[in-house]
Amino acid sequence: MKENIKYANKKENKFVYWAPRILSIIFILFLALFSLDVFGNNYGFWGTVTGLLIHNIPSFVLLIILLISWKHEIVGAIAFILAGLIYCGINIVDLLTANPIEWYRLSWCLTIAGPAFLIGILFLMGWLKKKK
Repeated sequence: MKENIKYANKKENKFVYWAPRILSIIFILFLALFSLDVFGNNYGFWGTVTGLLIHNIPSFVLLIILLISWKHEIVGAIAFILAGLIYCGINIVDLLTANPIEWYRLSWCLTIAGPAFLIGILFLMGWLKKKK
């Protein structure tokens, strides 16, 4: 019976360790996909390179945060939750200033901020587990 508990705890620890890291990589790649719309605008070589760099700033920032969070999980917890809150805040302010109000944009918060919140919570769980 004790062996089953140890195995379950070990399996749970692996999940809490790897889940936010793998999900972060997938999430960053998902965000990077949005920068590909630059290729359809005929900006020329340097314009396209500049557009790609500008569009990928959030991905680069989250990648740096992920690298730091790999060892210091509390950084990932705070940063990903904060990133989700900032994205929702910007979206809501933009929504309220739009004329006419485009309510479908609230679903963007779920699509972008939802995974960020989940990743942040998983990093928080890992940090709390490590702290014990």
